[in-house]
Amino acid sequence: MIIKNGFIIDPASQRSYYTDLRIENGILEDISDHIDASEGEEVIDAAGLTVAPGLIDTHVHFRDPGFTHKETLHTGSLAAAKGGFTSVICMANTSPVVDTPEVLQDILDRAGAENIHICQAASVSRSLKGAEMTDMDALKEAGACGFTDDGIPLRDAAFLYEAMKKAAGLNVPISLHEEDPAFIKNNGINHGSVSDALGIYGSPSIAEESLVARDCLLALRSKAHVVIQHISSGKSVELVRIFRKLGANLHAEATPHHFTLTEDAVLKYGTLAKMNPPLRREEDRQAVIKGLADGTIDIIATDHAPHSREEKERSITAAPSGITGLETSLALGITSLVRPGHLTLMQLLEKMTVNPAELYHLPAGKIARGAIADLVIFDPEELWSPKEYASLSSNTPFTGWNLYGKVKYTICGGTIVYRD
Repeated sequence: MIIKNGFIIDPASQRSYYTDLRIENGILEDISDHIDASEGEEVIDAAGLTVAPGLIDTHVHFRDPGFTHKETLHTGSLAAAKGGFTSVICMANTSPVVDTPEVLQDILDRAGAENIHICQAASVSRSLKGAEMTDMDALKEAGACGFTDDGIPLRDAAFLYEAMKKAAGLNVPISLHEEDPAFIKNNGINHGSVSDALGIYGSPSIAEESLVARDCLLALRSKAHVVIQHISSGKSVELVRIFRKLGANLHAEATPHHFTLTEDAVLKYGTLAKMNPPLRREEDRQAVIKGLADGTIDIIATDHAPHSREEKERSITAAPSGITGLETSLALGITSLVRPGHLTLMQLLEKMTVNPAELYHLPAGKIARGAIADLVIFDPEELWSPKEYASLSSNTPFTGWNLYGKVKYTICGGTIVYRD
């Protein structure tokens, strides 16, 4: 396959340029101007399009095993490919929980049949109960790329500190869901003017900030690579900024919904705008954007969280939290961050390619001779509106929005896995 006339953006080398690419046997074999096609080679004319490393999402829920009415490994991989993602990292809160090598191996075996790279994190604690540590050595040996009890906070600081030290020894990240339930009466909605208008007590930002403060200190002491997942509060961003300067190996994820929407979206979209942690105030959204711009937040992840229509049609307090995100993530980054001038396209792609690849030690995230041919080809100027989804679920407030940035091709291991 030859990709001709594309505008290459490679965050790993911080270079952007026009050139042709030749792919052979799943590898970028040649990168040079005016490559001529041989007989039988497919040619993609990428004139007017941007060619970047395949996107990497460090935080997805494919609900498999246990909740396959919401998503499966297969439908999740299709949604990822449609969104330009060639690698994803699945969370461990499945049923059964990914807390043994046997459960992990089953997922990885089935994931190998899909058309993108599906990596799997294992849980920190057995059954997500926060009390007994999993056999992290055995899980790492079996293929776990990191550890997380995502969906549930680890409330025991001493337990978490030991887990951090273990993760540091294994040289893998440990990712944390930061919401102390002691502060929360109704999750998924910020405690503030909107929750007051709804007549409920929601989830105040201190629920996140208190655990972020604790865990930033534990990260500094343990030397582990610690990921603050789906950061939502401006004070949390500032805590990460401070402790990074002190030398902690801290990383932070921002989701497209947290840098695009505020708590007001709950009044318009109802349960489609309910997620953990919740959408917060405009000043928090701006602080997240500032954190992305100055590098405090180094990863953009979707927290792709599919739910069935029936589940989301329940009342605001009874419906589950979470939205889908794989198919709109790149476009929301371009629309909410690049076009307003908060980030360059290079900076956006850095947080969606090379930074996740380096954190999780993935052989991806770059365009170079000899590299795996994982690529996304997209038009950053094309205006489009999401209406139909490859995901099994469609619980997103972004349906019908006018977004810039349309994925045209996703290429994984030299094979076209999505074509617009």
